[in-house]
Amino acid sequence: MRLSAMGDVAMTVPVLRAFVNQFPEVKITVVSRPFFKPFFEGIPNLSFFDFDEKERHKGFLGLCKLYQDLTALNIDAFADLHNVLRSKVVRTLFAVSGKKIASVDKGRDEKKALTSAENKIFKPLTTMFERHAKVFEQLGFSLDLTNPIFPKKAILDSQILNLIGNSQQKLIGIAPFAQYDSKVYPQDLMQEVIDVLALDKNNTILLFGGGKKEVEVLNTLSSGKENVINMAGKIKFPQELQLISNLDVMLSMDSGNAHIAAMLGVKVITLWGATHPYAGFSPFNQPLENALVSDRNLYPKLPTSVYGNKKVEGYGDAMRTIPVEKVVSSIQTKLL
Repeated sequence: MRLSAMGDVAMTVPVLRAFVNQFPEVKITVVSRPFFKPFFEGIPNLSFFDFDEKERHKGFLGLCKLYQDLTALNIDAFADLHNVLRSKVVRTLFAVSGKKIASVDKGRDEKKALTSAENKIFKPLTTMFERHAKVFEQLGFSLDLTNPIFPKKAILDSQILNLIGNSQQKLIGIAPFAQYDSKVYPQDLMQEVIDVLALDKNNTILLFGGGKKEVEVLNTLSSGKENVINMAGKIKFPQELQLISNLDVMLSMDSGNAHIAAMLGVKVITLWGATHPYAGFSPFNQPLENALVSDRNLYPKLPTSVYGNKKVEGYGDAMRTIPVEKVVSSIQTKLL
C-alpha cells in the first residue's frame, strides 16, 4: 500500500520489479490511487487495486471496507510502504486477523539530524528504495536491487510523433517545476539552459508540467525555438509515460518527474536546492554525480528540509549557485 505522492509511488516501482523477478511464484497486489495505475502496467504477477478515496474507502469505515475488499483477495501478508494513519489502520486490521505485516521505517530522526540548522549530521541516509526492500525482508523476501530490470522503450503512437516530429533526434526532457519553490531552478537560468541546448539542432527538448501557470512558463521557455516543445496538456498521462521512456536524458528538480524517468531506466540529471540527495530521495539507479547540488560553502545550513516545505531566511537564491554551464555539460555528457 502506497497512496501518494506521485514521486513516492514511482519509487516503489523498481523495488516491485525486482520482487516479481526474484520471487516469480508470489503475487503482488498494489493498493494506490487509480491515477498511478499506469506506473505498474506490464509488471508480471502484479495486479492493481484502486483506492477509492472519495467514496467507498473514505474515512475510518471506508478503510474497514478496504480491508474487507483486500481480504476477499486471499491476502497472506500486508506491506505498508506509506506508514501514515490510513495505512496503519489497514495494517492493524490485518495484524489482528493473524496476517503478517511490515511497514516502512522513514528514518525521521536521521532526516531531522540531516536538515537541522545546528549540530547537523551531514551524511548519506538509507535510500527509500532500500527502506522499501527492508519491508519485504521483514516479510521473508530478501531483495537484491543491484541489477535492476527496466521496461523496453515504449512504441510512440502517431499523436506523439506528430507533436515531437523526427523521433531520431536526441530527446531531452526538462521538468522545471516542483511542489515547493525552494526546489525550483530560477526561470531565467533554466531559460539559459534551454537556449544553449536548443542551439544543437540534433536535440529536441520536451518540456513537462501541468496547470495554467506552469503552461504559461513553459510557453515562455519554448518561445521562438522550433526544437523546444511544450508537452503540457497535449497528451494523456499514459502517453506521457511512453514519451518519457524514450528520452535520452531527463533534467528534473527533486520532484516526481525525476522518479518517473528513473523507474523507466532513463538517465536523470537532478537539481537540488533546499533538499539534498543524502536524504534518500535521489532517483533510482542514478550516480551521485547526476545530482547537482547548491553550494554548501555559501549556504552551510543546506539541506534545510527533507521535502522543501521549509523556508529559511537568506536561502532563497541557493539554487543560483548551480552554474548553467554545469547543467548543460552534464546533459551533453549523457547524450554521448
